Amino acid sequence: MSAATYLRYELLRTFRNRRFVIFSFGFPLALYYLIAAPNRNESDLGGSGISAPLYLMCGLAAFGTMSAMLSSGARIAGERQVGWNRQLRITPLTTRDYFRAKVVTGYAMALTSLLLLYAAGATLGVSMAAGDWVQMTLLICVGLIPFAAGGIFLGHLLTIDSIGPVIGGLTALLSILGGAWFPISSSGAMHDIAQLVPSYWLVQASRIAVGGQPWGAKGWVVMGIWSAAMIVLARRAYRRDTKRA
Repeated sequence: MSAATYLRYELLRTFRNRRFVIFSFGFPLALYYLIAAPNRNESDLGGSGISAPLYLMCGLAAFGTMSAMLSSGARIAGERQVGWNRQLRITPLTTRDYFRAKVVTGYAMALTSLLLLYAAGATLGVSMAAGDWVQMTLLICVGLIPFAAGGIFLGHLLTIDSIGPVIGGLTALLSILGGAWFPISSSGAMHDIAQLVPSYWLVQASRIAVGGQPWGAKGWVVMGIWSAAMIVLARRAYRRDTKRA
């Protein structure tokens, strides 16, 4: 199987899975409209000076893309259960091509979720300069790197029975620690802990839309360390699976 054929298969298989697509894209959208629509005329949410539709769109952008990226682990766990991974290993497909296909598919899911949230925000009156849309999107894409590797790691580590609760719980925890649902205080233990997790910087990327600044040196260092660590763990988990097979 060639790399291009496998990538095409992965994309088609993922987007043709109706239940998976509805849950991955529908849940963030439904949650956004459920919370933001009743408050669409609120122009100063919680004294932040930011409209409710804009503020909530930013928070759910981080949550939705992180969830979509980590969900690749569930697909990998399912493949392992039915033996599809063992079949792939007897084809000419290289490890690099395998990882590339998983990452591209994850980004396709994440970007689709992000664009749908942008469209939903526009229907509720969200408006930004074109440069802010582009800068926010590009920085979110960079911020998703550790989650792309993390999804592959979890998929090769856990079974299909356990990975759903783990991804759900992990996404919720990272969203809370990252400040997706409420602002993190500017000082204190919670603030110090939050700055050490990748979800915090993913949320900061989305906050460009509400007047936030791009990452400083600390943000790039933290995200670089997490990305490198998760890539190493993903490779080790994959190789362990290969040896066991």
